[in-house]
Amino acid sequence: MRILKKWITVVLVAIALGFGSAAGWEKAEAAERLRASWSGASPANSPTWVAIEKGFLKKHGLADLEMVSIESSTTALQALLSGDVNVIVTSVATLVTSRLSGSDVLMIAGMVPTFVDHILVSSEIKTIADLKGKTGAVNRLGSTSDLGLRMALRKYGIDPNKDVKLLGLGNDHVRMAAMGKGQVQFTIISPPFVKEGEKLGLRSLVNIADLKIPFHWNGILAREPTIREKRLFVLNFLKAEIEAIAYIKTHEAETIKILSKYLRLDNPVALKLGYEGYAAVFPKAPYPTPEGVQSLLVDLAGRRPEAAKADPKSFVDMSLIKELEESGFISTLYR
Repeated sequence: MRILKKWITVVLVAIALGFGSAAGWEKAEAAERLRASWSGASPANSPTWVAIEKGFLKKHGLADLEMVSIESSTTALQALLSGDVNVIVTSVATLVTSRLSGSDVLMIAGMVPTFVDHILVSSEIKTIADLKGKTGAVNRLGSTSDLGLRMALRKYGIDPNKDVKLLGLGNDHVRMAAMGKGQVQFTIISPPFVKEGEKLGLRSLVNIADLKIPFHWNGILAREPTIREKRLFVLNFLKAEIEAIAYIKTHEAETIKILSKYLRLDNPVALKLGYEGYAAVFPKAPYPTPEGVQSLLVDLAGRRPEAAKADPKSFVDMSLIKELEESGFISTLYR
């Protein structure tokens, strides 16, 4: 009888707190709702788009995961740190600057291990040296596009802080419009938009991929508590993304349709260019290698002394991809 009385008391308390009603259970479920985001309209995000469109998130138990687009990587990072999202698909630049400032963010997958974009220029620019004294555009100062352009310019002996002026103007569409109006003379652009730029009299001066700079242009980031406390969720999210990579590599026509939707492009030549550029660099097993972090640490060392002392291994967690690879999950996708 005592046990029965205790059980009744527990039930009554639960009802009083709202857990015994349908509304109470819905509140509890909402509190556990998970969100993930991607940043920018670039084919670098195509695994995420394919995972959404082809149902891979649902397949791996994430039917209720809310996916949101956040325009810039710096804004996405703020959302991650505030707890508004649990996982973000973004760049190593966001990771490194955040962790150097004391955050608990780690990269758990390296989706694009190098720069794939182009330096797009106006007709007056004939050589790389002609960029000196000119004004260029990036998505946002401090973003991945900004970093990529700066690192590429340094490879050619151009100091991005002294020899050129860089403005943060917005996404690829906005930057090309600014070039068409003569507001800027060069920008960094993803492969599909090179063909769109040619319609405006612009051209690709440099394919940054040819420079083979080790760098995680796009990766998946999460906070340490999320990796530790929601590991199954994180593993399932990675499964969806990795299966999407396999799909991209083996389904060109279907992937191009998805690119067209998310990039808002109808030019088949441009879309094929974008598909080929990224499908080739997506790793089957997307390990977040320390080498992709080291490039940025070297770049930052002159401005942030702590970057020179930082261990690139402390910025990544390779255990999740290792677990998926050793389980045989990745290899089965290519049989």
